[in-house]
Amino acid sequence: MCAGFVMRVFTKGGSGWSGGKSHKGAHRLHRHLEEANMRHIISVLLENEPGALSRVVGLFSARGYNIETLTVAPTEDRSLSRMTIVSIGSDDVIEQITKHLNRLIEVVKVVDLTEGAHIERELMLIKVRAVGKEREEMKRMSDIFRGRIIDVTEKTYTIELTGASEKLDAFIEGLDATAILETVRTGGSGIGRGERILKV
Repeated sequence: MCAGFVMRVFTKGGSGWSGGKSHKGAHRLHRHLEEANMRHIISVLLENEPGALSRVVGLFSARGYNIETLTVAPTEDRSLSRMTIVSIGSDDVIEQITKHLNRLIEVVKVVDLTEGAHIERELMLIKVRAVGKEREEMKRMSDIFRGRIIDVTEKTYTIELTGASEKLDAFIEGLDATAILETVRTGGSGIGRGERILKV
């Protein structure tokens, strides 16, 4: 994912160097780049049939759309599965993705959760080195991020954390990279707030 940036070109006027019309152009470019790199959470209800998942993934691959994370599991209706796709792109790109998804026979309904109020969560299991003074530090970090130590050995802790993806990223960044032994993440899952319900 590319980071947004701003270019400002200065022009020399009568009162010295100042931002010219190019400043407005740079602002538009910056806004365009931000929109192009927006993170979207797409929820898909699809028939729980063999091959349905591969066809969705194939659609993204064939058209060059990016999948950051993907999760899928049966719903309360065992004939349907709910897929959550986290993708990066502009509103126009996401609109194209939803249109193409809706054309798949197995797809029942598609919603971009990012368009309204929603809750996002991700689960991470992370195994870290915990020897000597590191044990107390790992406990402290786990407490700060409201994690749970779910497995303990003489040399390691396995910590469970749940939250927004940014929270899990921040936890990893707060650790010494050499202390991380193994990481497993589920990818993001989301649900609309209040009366916003994804149903057939």
